[in-house]
Amino acid sequence: MNNEWSVDKAEWHFDEMVEWRRYLHRHPELSYEEANTSDYIAEKLTSFGIPIKRNIGGHGVVGIVKSGEGNVIALRADMDALAIQDGKQCDYRSTVPGVMHACGHDGHTATLLAVARLLQEHRDKWRGEVRLLFQPAEEVSPGGAQAMIKDGALQGVQSIYGVHLWTPLPAGKIATRPGPMMAAVDDFFLTIHGKGGHAGMPHACIDAVVIGAALVQQLQTIVSRNVSPLESAVISVGSLQAGTTQNVIADCAILKGTVRSFDPTIRSLLRARVESMIEHTCAMYDAEYELEYRIGYPALVNDKAEAERVLRVAAACFGEAAVHTAEMMMPAEDFAYYNKVVPGCFIFVGAGNEQNCRYPHHHPMFDFEESAMLQAGQLLLAMALDALKVTRVSDSELNTV
Repeated sequence: MNNEWSVDKAEWHFDEMVEWRRYLHRHPELSYEEANTSDYIAEKLTSFGIPIKRNIGGHGVVGIVKSGEGNVIALRADMDALAIQDGKQCDYRSTVPGVMHACGHDGHTATLLAVARLLQEHRDKWRGEVRLLFQPAEEVSPGGAQAMIKDGALQGVQSIYGVHLWTPLPAGKIATRPGPMMAAVDDFFLTIHGKGGHAGMPHACIDAVVIGAALVQQLQTIVSRNVSPLESAVISVGSLQAGTTQNVIADCAILKGTVRSFDPTIRSLLRARVESMIEHTCAMYDAEYELEYRIGYPALVNDKAEAERVLRVAAACFGEAAVHTAEMMMPAEDFAYYNKVVPGCFIFVGAGNEQNCRYPHHHPMFDFEESAMLQAGQLLLAMALDALKVTRVSDSELNTV
């Protein structure tokens, strides 16, 4: 077997990658509802001649590209969209009211489809198995990763890699880091039950607005006064809903918030303090309450050796100047569950520009630089081949790809 595999840039069929991505962008589906997206992926993989497994972890699809005996490497792409109205004016704008791909998952799916096709077409150039995980429900806890693992998606896998097209990072840049990279996330949903009445007679009421406002303020002191300044944590109240008009004391207030951290001990501390503060604040105002504290994704911790492999392979592919050590950040990712089962690494591929791809993720105007899909695909392919112990893919040492 010839371990030197030179992939010509034309073999990526970048125009088709864009076509796939734009189709998915026009037809987004929410977490746990990705039936049509799953069908689309399955049809593409089948057309490439790749055996597939359906309904893995819900609407998940697993493609299996195998060439003899060897290591088993997994590559993952998520495929769900968000409940956001697409604000862009372009020919691939979402056709589904109130739903859009505002995080790049359409690009992740299109990228992995292109990688799948190349691996299948060149099975004579490598040995082993590359397992392609098209995962549903990344955006909404409990997420699709746990369910895919339960259904055997990682059985026999030696290592796993995933990329995220990331607009805060300029197109052409690659970033990852060993160890903790993305935060653990928990959410809380609080309903305060007071006693409504006339706004001119507050002494006869228990004002749910006052209690809710007090908690919004008090919850901010947990991190500033209970967590070491040398550690990282965030508590944010994203929603406070109460009352209907100006002259009525509200009898009910609803708070929704998120709690993020990296260290498991701090994560437990934050939960205990949130629960205690809610209990005692409501008691102080003589109010009742209902609290749901939802444990979400763990912190995403990259395997040290696999992160170093990514940094080495990325530098060989794109040059040292393109590769950066990522900062730790508070967004969460259920790729974290894969990393808890097998050694793996999650990677940011720059997808931003100053023209039309400058909006943050989860924004109605979100879009990404589509050329980043090519770089993401090249990196995933190179990672798989390196992990399979095959000399890295090159096109004149990949400098011209």
